[in-house]
Amino acid sequence: MKLSNEYAWIIPSCPLVASFFTGLLAFFFPKATRGFRRVCALINIFLLTIAMFVSLVLFWEQFISHSIQQYLWAWIPKSDFCLEIGFLVDPLTLIMSLLVTTVGVSVMIYSDSYMFYDQGFLRFYAYLSLFTASMSGLVFSPNLIQLYIFWELVGMCSYLLVGFWFARASAANACQKAFVTNRIGDFGLLLGILGLYWITGSFEISELCDRFVYLGKLGFVNPIFANIIVLLLFLGPVAKSAQFPLHVWLPDAMEGPTPISALIHAATMVAAGIFFIARIFNLILIFPLVMRVISWVGGATALLGATLAISQRDLKRGLAYSTMSQLGYMVSALGIGASRSALFHLVTHAYSKALLFLGAGSVIHSIEKVVGYSPDRSQNMFFLGGLRKYMPITGTTFLTGTLSLCGIPPLACFWSKDEIISESWLYSPALGLIVSGTAGLTAFYMFRIHFLTFEGDFRANEIDLDYFNNPPPFKKDINLWGGTELESSINRISQNPVSVQYIVEKNFLSVHSHLGDLSAIQQTHSGQSLVQPKESNFLMTLPLVALAIPAILIGLIGVDFNGKRNGFDSLYEWFIYPPNSIYDIKSLEFLRETLVNSIGSVSLSLFGILLSSNIYVYGQANKLNNRKSFLSSELTNNNLVGTLGRFVRAWSLNRGYIDYYYNIWFVRNVISLSKLISQFDQHVVDGFVNATGASNFIGGEIIRYGENGRVSFYSFVLVFGIILIMSPLITFFPIPPFP
Repeated sequence: MKLSNEYAWIIPSCPLVASFFTGLLAFFFPKATRGFRRVCALINIFLLTIAMFVSLVLFWEQFISHSIQQYLWAWIPKSDFCLEIGFLVDPLTLIMSLLVTTVGVSVMIYSDSYMFYDQGFLRFYAYLSLFTASMSGLVFSPNLIQLYIFWELVGMCSYLLVGFWFARASAANACQKAFVTNRIGDFGLLLGILGLYWITGSFEISELCDRFVYLGKLGFVNPIFANIIVLLLFLGPVAKSAQFPLHVWLPDAMEGPTPISALIHAATMVAAGIFFIARIFNLILIFPLVMRVISWVGGATALLGATLAISQRDLKRGLAYSTMSQLGYMVSALGIGASRSALFHLVTHAYSKALLFLGAGSVIHSIEKVVGYSPDRSQNMFFLGGLRKYMPITGTTFLTGTLSLCGIPPLACFWSKDEIISESWLYSPALGLIVSGTAGLTAFYMFRIHFLTFEGDFRANEIDLDYFNNPPPFKKDINLWGGTELESSINRISQNPVSVQYIVEKNFLSVHSHLGDLSAIQQTHSGQSLVQPKESNFLMTLPLVALAIPAILIGLIGVDFNGKRNGFDSLYEWFIYPPNSIYDIKSLEFLRETLVNSIGSVSLSLFGILLSSNIYVYGQANKLNNRKSFLSSELTNNNLVGTLGRFVRAWSLNRGYIDYYYNIWFVRNVISLSKLISQFDQHVVDGFVNATGASNFIGGEIIRYGENGRVSFYSFVLVFGIILIMSPLITFFPIPPFP
């Protein structure tokens, strides 16, 4: 089947029509459509599937034509200004469109079961389709104004979906935090767009670079001002893609439904920032200072996200910080000029992270069926464990996504991450060291998540969950920095099994190092019913299996077997001439060189995996023999290793103290300023208005008593008033004498 590029408008239109249709039904006929919710879900899935099919056909046609086409209509036609709208079809657009639609279809199928019993089911699908339509419209935008409109629609949809359960205070606060943080970046982006128009006189993306170069040669562009403008443009992706220092909204966005977390972190909101930088990449290349800033912001974000994910207890929050770190990889790659590697990693990471989030949702959905709704229980990894034996499909697919994200060959993320690490070492040894170290940290915390969730024993059966909100009183709380009465607390655990929960929540390593077998303690506590989670149903496991396939194989599609590190040509050549790309001698030599160069990064990843298994698997596996791993023992001591471990744990659990200082420097100051303005408004502005009204009232009352109805009295007052008014004028401006 062949389709012309002019049919690309179908891709954003299909989910937009689905959102409009579902939203109208949910608004006007809420009770009538309650029994047809599955039909509405099928309509949304069917229309997005059509968009995915059109994206796939146009993507395949692009391999043959290699064409770039624009279809534009005049929106604001004037003599001196003309703004056009339409859609741009090029390789970058079609890659992103295919990514958004494929992940979107998987999430919609998954959501049909995950959200089926939610009262806002139809509202959820209306928001979800609008979210997908907004992102599709963004990637097809040919100019900055149209792109900014869809950029804001993406932000609005994220606000609605993060705060979907708005009755919960945590969800309401999270969506407000995401909204305010993104407004900071969007304001900078708007200033940058206006600055570009001031310099170039155009909003067309295809013309910006050429006009900048031409005007620069003529000396009409101030270099300092131009760098500021491009940095303001970069501020938008900093907020949207959760880069330091505007990353603080991303972990709180986990308050939304888990399918939304998968879509936000894989193919929509956070991907929008990376796409925007790639779209104006030719313009950014002109400014070396901006490129340097972008590369180091990305490197710092990658390392920061990895360190913040190390000790997270919440399953989704740990994956959120992982997304932040991987986005840092992409931004850093764009900053060093490796645009192909950044977009390659965007695709491989999207499928792997969508798989991980949907796997996490499968776990949460299963646990909530047996313990009831409680994020502190169903999402806390210290209450999970051993789920692989109960949920084999979820556990296997989650392990696939974990291995891919850790960069283990030949899975998807290995190829893209290795390209970024290699390019970083060539650009700067310091940046190369940061991204390589981040790769090791990624392997450590990702396998920590996997081990705590799927391996070992199911700890919910070992802990009395009824005492979660009422832990037993201790003389001294267990402090992350050590120096507390841990031994005496553990001795009391042997007499009071209920205390296991409290200790496990506070210090997992210390408990497993001293307690030995937790199940033995459980056996002494009668009356605890064992819970056994079950595998999710077919509609939830099918997207997991479907996403596991690209998480394994999609990396091979984008491998640059010809050794070209820039452009999209290698991606096309792989599809059109796969035998030549694989079996010729040049390609085999390049593949061998790639694997040899990746020994360092893969070794760091394997070291991180071994480190994680030593702490979270080895000690637990040998607890029956009253043995403990070396690292588990060292991390609970007061030596240098233990102190460093407790510092890293405190750093991670306190979000690097960044939110704390933001609260001191910004939130409190804004609140104080708001109170000051409120006091000024109440006492000065309102006081002046109220005083004016009171004086008029009092004056009117006084004058009212002077009303007697006599014309002579009124004439006297009139003449007296005129004399009072004219007296100063006569004094300062005397009448000249007659000649």
